[in-house]
Amino acid sequence: MKERIEIDPNVCHGQPCIKGTRVMVYLILELLKEGLTPEDIIRDYYPNLAVEDIKACLDYAAFLIKEQEFIPFEEVV
Repeated sequence: MKERIEIDPNVCHGQPCIKGTRVMVYLILELLKEGLTPEDIIRDYYPNLAVEDIKACLDYAAFLIKEQEFIPFEEVV
């Protein structure tokens, strides 16, 4: 993951990006959430990326929540 994701305060305001690009991890995660496949994302949005870059975004998201302490959402009535 470290070889594909970088955080640089001088790039995209310090948002995690795919290394060597200005493609922020959250943008890839949102496209995946909408049902696009990694191949769709590469073909239609970011042809300079590799499937491994997209998998690294998922790995990064999993890493962020793996050891966190969670507080349940309050029910909204």
